[in-house]
Amino acid sequence: MTAVRRAATPLLATLVLLLATAQAHAAGYRYWSFWERAGGHWTYATQGPSVVRPDDGTVQGFRFAVSADSADASRPRGTADFTSICAHTPAESGRKRVALVLDFGTAADAPSGEAPPARRTVCARVAPDATSAEALAAVAKPLRYDTNALLCAISGYPRTGCGEQVASGGKAAAPKEKGGPGGGPSLGLPIGAGVVAVLAGAAVWQARRRRGND
Repeated sequence: MTAVRRAATPLLATLVLLLATAQAHAAGYRYWSFWERAGGHWTYATQGPSVVRPDDGTVQGFRFAVSADSADASRPRGTADFTSICAHTPAESGRKRVALVLDFGTAADAPSGEAPPARRTVCARVAPDATSAEALAAVAKPLRYDTNALLCAISGYPRTGCGEQVASGGKAAAPKEKGGPGGGPSLGLPIGAGVVAVLAGAAVWQARRRRGND
């Protein structure tokens, strides 16, 4: 028992240092988040735009920002209502209208060397069974996706990058696995659990080694 405690103490200190360093350097991920408007409020979408099939009269939003996860994600800014956004897009038989708010974020969230376009609203008139991704493609090309179907760019912004981890200083960190298009990527807990497992295993190994040498 004494050997286990002696081995665990320096390893526990190492664990605390590693987790503190990870939190200090990883501020979040730079990506497009997908929102739905209901009752005058934005709600983080639980499904990706390639899955959702909005009804006629729906208001949806896309926001580019640096966020840790869905709880931390920045909402689209400004007022948004279907009547004003689609005022100049008359209804058409056999088609539906979807109001979209495209918020390209702030300069602080922009990748190095890029400036975010101004926020804008558009009204997509599409087929009745069209998805939100199809509505977006109808009014905001070019779109860019990665190999995991994560939405990377709207109207060509940003030119490069896709859901990359961003350090606290605003610079992109080494790329890591990302979440799907329906939610914000978040790797803090899995990485922390992995560190705990590795250090716990090392503590047991060191304890056994010391007992073998006694």
